[in-house]
Amino acid sequence: MRRHLLPIACLISGIAFLSSCGGNKDSGAEIDVTEISDKIKCIKLDDADSILPEWSKENILINHVVGNPDNFHPTNGAHAARSWILQYTSNFVLRSDIMNMDIAPDLAVAMPEISANKLEYTYTLRKEARWDDGAPILAEDVVFMLKANKCPLTNNPITKVYFDNIKNVITYPNDPYKFTIVMKREYILNISFLTDFPVMERKYHDPENVLAGYTFDQFNDPNFKADKDANLTAWANNFNDPKWGNDLSLLNGSGPYKITEWSRDQALILERKKDHWTQKLASPTVYDVSLPEKIIFKLVLDPNAQKLEFRSQTVDASVWMATPLVKELMTEADFNKNYNIEFTDNFSFNYIGLNMRPDGVLRKKFFDDVRVRRAMAYVVPVDEIIQAITFGYAKRQASIVSPLKDEYNKDLTLIPLDIEAAKKLLDEAGWKDTDGDNVRDKVIDGVKTDLRIEFKHQAGQKFVEDVARMIKESAYKAGIDLIVVPVDGITLKEQLGKHDFDMYMSALAGGSQAEDYTQLWHTSAYTSGGSNYCGFGSAETDALLDSIKYTVDPVARRPLMMRLQQEIYDQQPYIFLYSAARKNIIHKRFGNQIMTFDRPGVILNNLRLLSLYGPQGGSTLKDDTMH
Repeated sequence: MRRHLLPIACLISGIAFLSSCGGNKDSGAEIDVTEISDKIKCIKLDDADSILPEWSKENILINHVVGNPDNFHPTNGAHAARSWILQYTSNFVLRSDIMNMDIAPDLAVAMPEISANKLEYTYTLRKEARWDDGAPILAEDVVFMLKANKCPLTNNPITKVYFDNIKNVITYPNDPYKFTIVMKREYILNISFLTDFPVMERKYHDPENVLAGYTFDQFNDPNFKADKDANLTAWANNFNDPKWGNDLSLLNGSGPYKITEWSRDQALILERKKDHWTQKLASPTVYDVSLPEKIIFKLVLDPNAQKLEFRSQTVDASVWMATPLVKELMTEADFNKNYNIEFTDNFSFNYIGLNMRPDGVLRKKFFDDVRVRRAMAYVVPVDEIIQAITFGYAKRQASIVSPLKDEYNKDLTLIPLDIEAAKKLLDEAGWKDTDGDNVRDKVIDGVKTDLRIEFKHQAGQKFVEDVARMIKESAYKAGIDLIVVPVDGITLKEQLGKHDFDMYMSALAGGSQAEDYTQLWHTSAYTSGGSNYCGFGSAETDALLDSIKYTVDPVARRPLMMRLQQEIYDQQPYIFLYSAARKNIIHKRFGNQIMTFDRPGVILNNLRLLSLYGPQGGSTLKDDTMH
């Protein structure tokens, strides 16, 4: 699972506290933690003592979701929902071990051998791993994956930064399973970046072996004219075609599941492959197994429909339910009889982004003044939102870094609701109500401009609409008129990439490992299609970001992180809302229930249908019906 902060397809509503094991417990009290203990990395629940006759005996797991992936292209995608599903349809050199908040081998036999200078990382691949056509997964497939992601013409601007540090890859003629990645310099993600990107079958995506004709030195050379090279351009034009991420017949992952149906407004269906190589492993890990015959990602947005799904037991798992709905369900005996639920802290958070660099034409110059950005922060009633949406259990943060991490800057004070402070700042910035219509205005470039700000958010979630309404009502008290505009998730992502917004509300998904913040905050990520949508940054902050990502020692990196958080806090590109707890809900008809703090919070492929496998039965069927 991607360890770096990336936009996710929806916002999160919840409560934030660490919960003990046991299922369906609501402590009603927040536990004050600054970081997750090494002893608390996931919650494992006992299997049900008995199987109720009304429970479904189908080995089909229906997982409730509230957002759709953007696509399943092997390199050109960004949504967290996409990366979740790729965990089941693809393999990686290494994978995120979300149970232990660590990194573990996947296609690699073991973690890499690291040279004395800490720049060379040598891996050997598992010989039993196979593509669906029966061919072994070889080092050349990994080299192709690295080159495809690094190629200047590949349309992956948000993720390309993670390949910048690759200097070369060495292969071994006498061992086609072995390779060494040579890095330019020490970097905090020199190992963990391999948990993110699916290994691709070279002969499928590059049958003419075009990329073999190009070196990493060429792709590292800023003077290399990739767009002038006819062969490379032809390969890239084909590879970037959206069909490779949207036509299910063209998807070619090595994982134990394949996508067989995808309706963007209803469901996505994964089916277990027959005779997959992982099914022959003597000692499979929880990430290797494929116990459900099918995993259905069912899109349900309407809150009332969500409650009906659980009351009728037509969904088996969810990590997306809003807290008010969950608390209502937890009062019902049937829900508690049929489902386990745990509330877990996580590393994601909701925020509001402000356009710091409006062009004055497409977008008016509202937030180019830091005083207006801070005034906007003063009018957002975060504590009231927490009370109304999360029953007072959400956890606020003042920084891009999760408070669960040691690198969180505790010296940053939470910005309070202060309408008068907002009014004062707006007055100082020249925004005053000169015509008595209760909306401030200002002459900008010779034109009288009202402080009417377009406020975008993803459409389809009621609690998001409620949050937007509360912010709109509060802002109006300071003379700011917010025009709330719901936008579907894919369109919103496109608009953010074009900086076509005044302000927007969204969420970011992080992880427990060290983060590289380049694609979020570096100025290059503003102009190159990265996720610096707001336009934050300067030469000084760029240098700071570069220092952070190349400082591997956490003790030495910590003061740099403190400075970065202070800079972001002072410039106010984001208004930080809260980090919501994940509501991990799983039907008791399944065993092997593991609920994690790292996203996505549940390991769906490891859930064992009790009526088929038997309680506490491990990963072996009671009869030989795996296929």
